[in-house]
Amino acid sequence: MLLSISAWIGGWAWAFLTICASAAQTARNVMQRDLVAVLGTAGATHVRFLFSLPFIAALYVVETRIIGFHAPQMTVTSLLWLLAGAGAQAFATGLMLAGMKVRSFVVITAYTKTEPVIIAIFGVLFLHETPSLAVAAAVVIATAGVMLMSWPRAVSGKAPETEWQSAALGLLGGAFFALSATCYRGGLIGLAGENVFIIATTALLAAQTMQCGIILAWLGLFDRPLLKAIAMNWRKSLFAGAMGALASQLWLMAFTLTSAAAVRTLALLEVPMAQVVTRRMFRQGTSGREYLGMALIVGGIVLLING
Repeated sequence: MLLSISAWIGGWAWAFLTICASAAQTARNVMQRDLVAVLGTAGATHVRFLFSLPFIAALYVVETRIIGFHAPQMTVTSLLWLLAGAGAQAFATGLMLAGMKVRSFVVITAYTKTEPVIIAIFGVLFLHETPSLAVAAAVVIATAGVMLMSWPRAVSGKAPETEWQSAALGLLGGAFFALSATCYRGGLIGLAGENVFIIATTALLAAQTMQCGIILAWLGLFDRPLLKAIAMNWRKSLFAGAMGALASQLWLMAFTLTSAAAVRTLALLEVPMAQVVTRRMFRQGTSGREYLGMALIVGGIVLLING
């Protein structure tokens, strides 16, 4: 009996990690959205990585020096996968924040969540991970809900230019988030460690060290005023960094346990979460079509879990 309960918990661990990661990412996105007004799109993007690295480094020290976990040996192949994932993640974050300057928080979040379909395709092409019929159906249904929810509204038969601009930024951001998730999954597959905690932390530390090194080198050479502004706004940026570190750690732990397509489909729960945040904090309304879209998202997630 105890073994069956343990197996059940282990089988559902990825889902629990994904839900927690979605909540942390929603909190991080809210903080980054507010920082756009102070630091601009580029500054708010950089903050998410620069201020999360200390938290990841501290976690790594705790796991290896205090708890006693043995870090997995990094390979060149894993580092290349992680570097590609880190670059795609940074670019996707910038596109998402640029879109939020044009369109509402929840709609841009929805646009970026078209990624599960792209992840499923990338998984087949690059990682040879073929989803089951239930997972494939869940991906299609949930993504259809996202598209219904976020499709630009027509004005006099034509959508405003800003609607299509936000759509392009959000969808392109979703594509790069998909590429990032696939690359991270590829980097994690090649690592062998004691447990998902140290595997995820080691991979994340390597990825974010590379990200921050590139960001700091760029800002030091070409945009020192922005680097100074980021340093001056460290108090506002600290929470975004902490939530970013938590979300990334949980994402990579989930990617270690199952396919990126399954994780990112369940992560569509972030869209209803963003809707709650939008209504409570930004006073932005919700249309009937958006409610229907969220219903499809939930339906797809239910199919994913039961499948």
